[in-house]
Formats: sequence, structure tokens, C-alpha cells
Amino acid sequence: MVVRLLHRAGARSTHLHLASLATIGLCVSLWVRAKTVDQDQRGNAERRALFVGLWPPMMWLIGDALRDDE
Repeated sequence: MVVRLLHRAGARSTHLHLASLATIGLCVSLWVRAKTVDQDQRGNAERRALFVGLWPPMMWLIGDALRDDE
């Protein structure tokens, strides 16, 4: 149902695959930035990077589901 809604909204598998690759870059940049902040804020910055690191597989799998629907 969600895949059909995304397809009707204009999302294509290529869009989700590119977004997945972009979130990998975002995760790496957040992780590098976490090493430059104060020790007090480092835990939050690392958790933020790990949270963003969970997005790429999800977006890739949604892109695969959209490709099957196309």
C-alpha cells in the first residue's frame, strides 16, 4: 500500500536509491563532525550519526519494492 502511494506521488526506484546513497554521505559527515565537538556533546552527535546510518538500507529496500511495482 505504501509503495503504491509513493508510486502515485511520483517517486521512482532511482530516487530512493540515490537518496540511500546520499544518506550514507550524510551519516559519514555527521560522524566526522561528531569527532570535532566537545566531549559533553559527542554522545548526542554520535547517536545522531548512528540514527541516520539506519536510513540507507530502509530507503534501498523501498526503492527495490518500487522497482518491482514499476
